[in-house]
Amino acid sequence: MGIRHFLIDMAKVAVTDGLEKKAISRLKRAKHEVIELNVSAKELRAGALNEFEAVIVRGATKLTQKVINASPNLRVIARAGVGVDNIDLDAASDADIIVINAPLASTQSVIELTISHLLASVRYVPQADRAMRGKKWAKKTLVGTELKGKRLGLIGFGRIGQGVAKIASALGMEVHAYDPYLSEKVAKQHGATLHKNIDALFERCTHISVHCNYSEQTHHLVNAERIQAMPDKGPDGVLCGRHLVNCARGGIVDEDAVSDLLKSDLLTSAALDVFEQEPPDWSHPLFKQGGFHGTPHIGASTLEAQQRVGLDIAKGVISVLKGEKPKHCVNR
Repeated sequence: MGIRHFLIDMAKVAVTDGLEKKAISRLKRAKHEVIELNVSAKELRAGALNEFEAVIVRGATKLTQKVINASPNLRVIARAGVGVDNIDLDAASDADIIVINAPLASTQSVIELTISHLLASVRYVPQADRAMRGKKWAKKTLVGTELKGKRLGLIGFGRIGQGVAKIASALGMEVHAYDPYLSEKVAKQHGATLHKNIDALFERCTHISVHCNYSEQTHHLVNAERIQAMPDKGPDGVLCGRHLVNCARGGIVDEDAVSDLLKSDLLTSAALDVFEQEPPDWSHPLFKQGGFHGTPHIGASTLEAQQRVGLDIAKGVISVLKGEKPKHCVNR
C-alpha cells in the first residue's frame, strides 16, 4: 500500500543544512514559508520540526525514527542530493511521509571529481605538491604511469559509473563493472565488461572506483582481501600498482585495511572523498600514508551542481505539496 497524496497550499518548509538562494526563492514564489534552521540532534528529537509540513536536508541532518516521530506534521522529507542513508525510510513510510531526493543534479560533478582523483593518483600530483611545499624538487622520484592500457573496475554502474566509463574509455582504459542490478546488454552499450562476481572484478582490475550505495550489504565491501587480489600490472605490461578511488559513500571502503595496505606498499594509492566518520578522526593512520590523498566530501560541490540540486529539490517539494506524484520518491 503506497503513501497517500495530499494538497497543502501554504506549507511551512524547514531548511536545515543550507540551500541555494534561487531554490529558496522558488519555494517562496509558490507561497510556501521557508525557515532556515540550525538545530542540534537533541533539538530535532525534542520536536524542532513539529510545526513543519516539509523539511529539506543534505547529509548533515539525521532524520532518525525518534526525530520523525517527534514531527507529526511532516508530509515531505527532501534530500538535496543523492544518498538518503541519513533518513530512516521505514519510519518515514510508517508516518505517511514522502521522501524525495535529487539524484541527477550532481552526476557530472562526481564524474569529474572521480576522474581527477584517478589522474592525481597515477601521476603523484598530491605527493609532488607536498614535496614542493617542503622545498624539494622530486622530479626523479615521482615517475607515474598512464591510465591508458590499464583496467578500471567500477563497483556500481549507474549514471555516475557510466559517465566515468565514458571518459576512462576515451583515455584508453579497459572498463569493467560489477552491478547486480544491471543487465549485460546495458553494460555492453557503454563499452564495459560486466562481472557477476565482485571478486572477479578485483582480480582483473588494477584500478577500482566505487559508485554504489551504502547499506549493510555494502559495508566494507572493499576490504583487505579483495584489494590484495588486484593485479599490479596492466594488460599493457606496465607495472602500474594498485589504485583505489571512492567518491560514493563512506563505509563502503574499510579505511583501516586501506591504511595498512598503503603502509606495506601493497596498495599504491587511495583517494577518498567520503569517510566512514565525517569529519574523520584526524589521528587515523590513513592520514600519515604517502599514497593517500583525500577531499572533504566535495563530489557535489560545484556551482553548477549546487544550482541544479537546489532547483531540482525545490521543484520536487512544490510538486509533492500540490498533490502530484513525485518524480524521485525513494520510500515506496
